[in-house]
Amino acid sequence: MTMLGRIGLLSVALLPCSPAIAATAERAAAGTLADGTVIEAITLTGANRVSARIISFGATLQSLTAPDRKGELADVLLGFDEAADYEALPSYFGVTVGRYANRIDGGRFMLDGKSYQVSQNDKGNSLHGGAMGFDKRQWRITSVTQGQQASVTLALTSADGDQGYPGKVEAQVTYTLDDSGTLTIRFDATTDKPTVINMTNHAIFNLAGDGAPVGALGHRLTIPAAAITPVSAQLIPTGDLRPVAGTAFDFRTPRTLDEGIRDGRDNQIVYARGYDHNFALDKGLTRSPELAARLEDPASGRVLEVLTTEPGIQLYTGNFLDGTVIGKGGHLYRMGDGIALEPQKFPDAPNQPQFESARVDAAKPYSHTMIYRLSVAP
Repeated sequence: MTMLGRIGLLSVALLPCSPAIAATAERAAAGTLADGTVIEAITLTGANRVSARIISFGATLQSLTAPDRKGELADVLLGFDEAADYEALPSYFGVTVGRYANRIDGGRFMLDGKSYQVSQNDKGNSLHGGAMGFDKRQWRITSVTQGQQASVTLALTSADGDQGYPGKVEAQVTYTLDDSGTLTIRFDATTDKPTVINMTNHAIFNLAGDGAPVGALGHRLTIPAAAITPVSAQLIPTGDLRPVAGTAFDFRTPRTLDEGIRDGRDNQIVYARGYDHNFALDKGLTRSPELAARLEDPASGRVLEVLTTEPGIQLYTGNFLDGTVIGKGGHLYRMGDGIALEPQKFPDAPNQPQFESARVDAAKPYSHTMIYRLSVAP
């Protein structure tokens, strides 16, 4: 099925380069799944030394390499060196999340008067699409291009009733890199009957470079949001909006994450063991991507700006990383070793009519454009 919509813009602004030099795409085998299925990898490389490696399992952004202020390259994503480990050790690193990113209370919701029970994989709730969400599927590579832009498009068919969700869904993710360092991620989906869809990328960043011993809690974060959606002890939104003013959640001006992450006086920090909250962006739902977050590592100078068309962004500080996961380079990942900034519809929106609707119909396809813009501060 042909997906609707044009590829959106995701820029990673770094070093200037000659327009005569083409961006390249290299396709290769990258190991196998447990059933013998071959995992494929596409490495997109631009003339400014930015490169992105995408694997077919989970339509996953496995690595993103960029220079610091000294010109030294580093992979700024947490994850695994071996593609097969994304199946063997599922941890959401860099994956495409769907059908529904974040949590649905009890895995239940009503749609057109009918109750649906979807996969429960998080203390009785549904998280990131359930036990076999989009992140745990082998996606089809449908297109690879290179030239002024290098890109890969991956597709997945999700059957009617998959994980309990209604409607047959044709989902598509496109990553594009050009010689200016512009990396584009766009999500599109169509359905043959009403359903709910909320897709995002779950990259976890350490701008100092994966495995840097200082972790990421010294990064400075800005989020243009005057409110969060507070949660219960089960991390389900209460349905309210809580002003961030005067709290550990006020990132309207830059502050380091370690300033508030251990504030045990705030029950929201206690419930999540740190930050694991949706920020209601001041911009709301927009036709074109607008700024949702800015993250800066003062030591390396790397800066990440996240833009999105969606109304919310989830800040997650790796609170459930407890040293039992061995990632790239043999690093033991712990809380605070990386930061996720996940643009999205609000968690539990199918049960919260006051939130922006996540409903998708046959005549109204789903699309989401999110932007990671990397730069270097002097």
